[in-house]
Amino acid sequence: MILERLFHLKENKTNIRTEVISGITTFMTMSYIIFVQPAILSKCGMDFGAVMVATCLASSIAIFCMGFLANYPIALAPAMGHNFYFVFTVCLGLGIPWQIALGANFISGALFILLSFWGLRETLVNCVPTSLKNAIAVGIGLLIAFIGLVWAGIVVEAPGTLIGLGELNNRCVLLSLLGITIISILMCLKVKGAILIGIICSSILGLLFGMTKYYGIVDLPPSLKPTFLRLDILGVFSNLKTLLTVIFILWFLDVFDTVGTLIGIGEQAGFIDEKGRFPKAKQALLSDAVGTVGGTLLGTSTITSYIESASGVACGGRTGLANLVTGILFLIALFFYPLVKMIATPYNENFYPIIASSLIIVGCLMMTNVRKIKWDDFSESIPAFLTIVIMALSFSITEGIAFGFISYSLLKSISGKAKDVHYLIYIFSGLFILRYLFLK
Repeated sequence: MILERLFHLKENKTNIRTEVISGITTFMTMSYIIFVQPAILSKCGMDFGAVMVATCLASSIAIFCMGFLANYPIALAPAMGHNFYFVFTVCLGLGIPWQIALGANFISGALFILLSFWGLRETLVNCVPTSLKNAIAVGIGLLIAFIGLVWAGIVVEAPGTLIGLGELNNRCVLLSLLGITIISILMCLKVKGAILIGIICSSILGLLFGMTKYYGIVDLPPSLKPTFLRLDILGVFSNLKTLLTVIFILWFLDVFDTVGTLIGIGEQAGFIDEKGRFPKAKQALLSDAVGTVGGTLLGTSTITSYIESASGVACGGRTGLANLVTGILFLIALFFYPLVKMIATPYNENFYPIIASSLIIVGCLMMTNVRKIKWDDFSESIPAFLTIVIMALSFSITEGIAFGFISYSLLKSISGKAKDVHYLIYIFSGLFILRYLFLK
């Protein structure tokens, strides 16, 4: 059987049905990027429709690479946060045209690929201490849950306390809570694809109560011409003094967001071996870099591994077959994007009640790794705690990793265990410190 030979389903204790459900679930939980990405990038003058097409195509390319090269069910798409940096800091803040900004983004992705020849990226993943690997998984879980709670309207801004409890009788909150309840009951009953079923049920209820709109079924995709191959690489070198830092930050954020997500999902899915190593890390990270380079050629910002892939892993996905399904759905979305929009469009501009319930459940599932942290060893537990808390409360995977690395290096050195720390952890801790001192 072709699929068995390609993806080794029996070896990974899975089957076609489970992988298909996993791939669909991952797509459903990350499909919002199809509409969020063009909305953000259009603010710096990029064509909305072209960016949407570029987003779908670049995501598919990266997802297929991950599926076939690494055989992992980890999907990729334009990175949230990176797109805001691209638009508001580089283009609008520094006054750099989006074509040149794309050129800088291309160079950062190419640098990402070149570093694979020295094995730095794979080494980096494998040298991260086990306690921090598990802390990253938990931190990402809390971050996912926090996003879900905000999108559900359960957690809202509050004067004096920053955040507080939303109005629980709000229709958005009620739909989200109902979705959480449906998924939770199905999971307790051990129903496969519980998260996907919950999303479908929430979508139907959203339609019945007028909380989401029906936009039709089929529509032709917009033209890619306004952004295709419009990047200006030569323009980067004419602004190199300004853009050198931009290139470094784009690369830096891509490396650590990707590493953090891979470790988090790898721990959740059981991909990390008993020695704390991530098999096929080079292939997984190469897929990310290829996606970024391809994305800039098509007309979108940094492509990275998506933490929403954890929803598919929670459904039992363990191989690249799930990615094959997710990638195909991104391509289909080019023609059926009105249906995707029905699920991903916010309610009252700020809330995503259909997607929110699944994110909250995924956050719960990723909390299990907290028991693997050595809480009685403070040189391990304090860096792990800082990783978890900073990642969730600063809304950044990168910042959580930074605090974890710096505190781990410091406490291990002070406690006479400096030799237990890989030299790369010291190097990147130093780079993080320099970043805080000079780049912020």
